[in-house]
Amino acid sequence: MKTMQCSMFTIRKKRHHYHPLPFPKPKLLWKCHQKRKKQERLSSRMKRIRSDMKEISEEQKEIKEGQRQERENFEAIQLECEELKNQTILIAQQTASTQIRLALMLQILKARENLEFDKAVMLTNALREVIARK
Repeated sequence: MKTMQCSMFTIRKKRHHYHPLPFPKPKLLWKCHQKRKKQERLSSRMKRIRSDMKEISEEQKEIKEGQRQERENFEAIQLECEELKNQTILIAQQTASTQIRLALMLQILKARENLEFDKAVMLTNALREVIARK
């Protein structure tokens, strides 16, 4: 007589007729039960890990997007800062040039008041050169 094993029952094989045992063997049933429970716990853990990995992946995408936006903002601020520096330098140069011209004009007026026309002509030529360089 041959015996066949199933997950729940042991089946005896007679020549042409199969007879399941009235009750499964307790040890076999217990092992199957333990194995199934272990598989269920493992499956549940895997699902939890997958969902955690999905959440982490989404959070990483959000972080990367935030970093990209911050980088763009920072670059825009840097460009604006550079532009402001250039404008400040230009204003300082214009101010210096204006002060030189005003000083020359004041000296020309004083020279004319004092009737120093030669000096006034020389200062006027210097003023023309400063204006021409601009």
